[in-house]
Amino acid sequence: MTFPTTHPALSRALSERDYKDATPVQMAVVTEEAEGRDLLVSAQTGSGKTIAFGLAMAENLLEGAETMGPAGDPLALIIAPTRELAMQVQRELSWLYHYAGARIVSCVGGMDPGAERRELARGAHIVVGTPGRLRDHLERRALKVSELKAAVLDEADEMLDMGFREDLQFILETTPQDRRTLMFSATLPKAIVTLAQHYQKDALRIATRGDTQGHADIEYRAIRIAGNKIERAVVNLLRFMDPPSALVFCNTRNAVRHMEAQLTERGFSCVALSGELSQSERNHALQALRDGRAKVCVATDVAARGIDLPSLSLVIHADLPNDAQVLQHRSGRTGRAGKKGVSVLLVPPSRRRRAEEMLDRARVTASWGNAPSAEDIRKVDHERLLKNPLLVEPGSEDDLAMADELLKSHDVRQLAAAFVKQYRAGLPAPEEIEDEPFQRDSRPPKDHKARHEGPREKREHKPREDRPHEDRSREDRPREDRPREDRPRPHQTGERQHAPTHERGAAPGAMQNGVWFRLNVGRERNADPKWLLPEICRQGELTKKDIGAIRVFEMETLFQVAAEAAPKFTILVSERKKGGVRISPALDQSGESTARPRDDKPREVREVAPRSDDAPGGAPPRKPDFHGKKTFGDKKKFGGKKFGKPGGGYKGKNPRPKPQAS
Repeated sequence: MTFPTTHPALSRALSERDYKDATPVQMAVVTEEAEGRDLLVSAQTGSGKTIAFGLAMAENLLEGAETMGPAGDPLALIIAPTRELAMQVQRELSWLYHYAGARIVSCVGGMDPGAERRELARGAHIVVGTPGRLRDHLERRALKVSELKAAVLDEADEMLDMGFREDLQFILETTPQDRRTLMFSATLPKAIVTLAQHYQKDALRIATRGDTQGHADIEYRAIRIAGNKIERAVVNLLRFMDPPSALVFCNTRNAVRHMEAQLTERGFSCVALSGELSQSERNHALQALRDGRAKVCVATDVAARGIDLPSLSLVIHADLPNDAQVLQHRSGRTGRAGKKGVSVLLVPPSRRRRAEEMLDRARVTASWGNAPSAEDIRKVDHERLLKNPLLVEPGSEDDLAMADELLKSHDVRQLAAAFVKQYRAGLPAPEEIEDEPFQRDSRPPKDHKARHEGPREKREHKPREDRPHEDRSREDRPREDRPREDRPRPHQTGERQHAPTHERGAAPGAMQNGVWFRLNVGRERNADPKWLLPEICRQGELTKKDIGAIRVFEMETLFQVAAEAAPKFTILVSERKKGGVRISPALDQSGESTARPRDDKPREVREVAPRSDDAPGGAPPRKPDFHGKKTFGDKKKFGGKKFGKPGGGYKGKNPRPKPQAS
């Protein structure tokens, strides 16, 4: 698909940038049907929308002239959701309109507003900015839009999601009514359609996204992985695919910090992006990604909006997106400008159904599989080592001279081994990921509606003589055909039983050969299996099926671990030096408490005065209550009145008793 005929100045800039083929959205905005009309365009993120609206508004800005005249009040206003996206748009339009003589000014948050006002005072043909900063300049009358001919809303859906509705309405209502309005968005929710109907006239609806599939340049993959092995899966994906740069998405700031620390500890050059970073820190992180000093970026959805990294080829969803639109925006960071990209979702077993529904709503098809194993990574490393450019490229004379000296003093095999060792030293170690039962099951989920479709077949009633098992004795019948009282009990068949309830909770399951471990918390510290079980699984990297009985005592807690997982569990818990909950092997493997019972302090005994019954003359009788029991005394209140006094009691079923005759 060749580029359409456009203005000579723009065609020259496109040819110098080696733009030969136009994307579908770029072709759609320059057709005769779209000429001079308002446009409502839905196109996938990274499909060339910036060049598209640059071409679309050229006829309004140049009006047949070879170049633009002197800069004055702006002729076009571009509104973007984030600072990074606005700066990216400014860079793209700068080279596209270079030979047209356009002056482009940016007005974004985090920059000096005074310097921006001085730039606007010098004049501009195109102004690119974020909604908040543009509104601020309009209110201060530093930005004048009386000559505006075109207004562009880039990533309109993101701006509404970020809460810029009022700012957008203020800006659009300030601009001239005869302007041309172009709205570009990856998705078109109802809010965008409503905004377009209010501020656009006779808009042409352009949809370049396929109805049955997502972005053609993005390959979607879904990885089945246990919830406690997400970090390992991220490490192995980064090692296996070895992308020039990758983006890992988490849902919270704390998750971003934790993931960034884990990847850095394992040897990856990593940066983090979240809302808590200042603009300066954000700029340094993005620059490190662009110049190659960092290869992995861990970010939240909001912090990653507007990021444009040409070398980004891998997006990993460590935490599942909230909905299909967020999935599209996340994945759209890769596969840009015709380049291929991969979007990987890490799906715990409990989120399988939700992930499938989200992929279906996003109209994308993902290939399901397991995370790369350590053995897979070693095979890939072996292949990459054999194709290393250092082994193929010819060396200089100095390099060859040094090689000759090394060969004189060292064996060839020893030198080759040193090269392999040096190569592997710079690679993060792969993680061991054991296959879980649900990982090996790649069958699609059952269709629960299928069993309800069609008429239900009537069960054929057979006479007693046609039922062969009825003639059998009770003991000879199959288990499912016996009466409930005659079925064997679990302890008679040797089947696995659930452990009985212990002290403060029931054990998840008893184990015959389980290894007992000890926790240093008990009932005195409110120990409860509800929070002990997740803590045990987290420290020892286990699942619930690996934990047996849990017994809570006064000073400690004992629990069972499966015999096959016990050795690795012992090593992991012994390496932990911090934290209040500590785990150690139990000395007594019978499951009895090994803690010495706490010495109970004797209670304080108080001297009590003798009853008044022993005094001469006896004591006055106690006042009876409504049911003939002893009262609680005058200090006890009920319903706002005191017991045992005239006029007391309550208005209920039982009336106040009549006074007894003396």
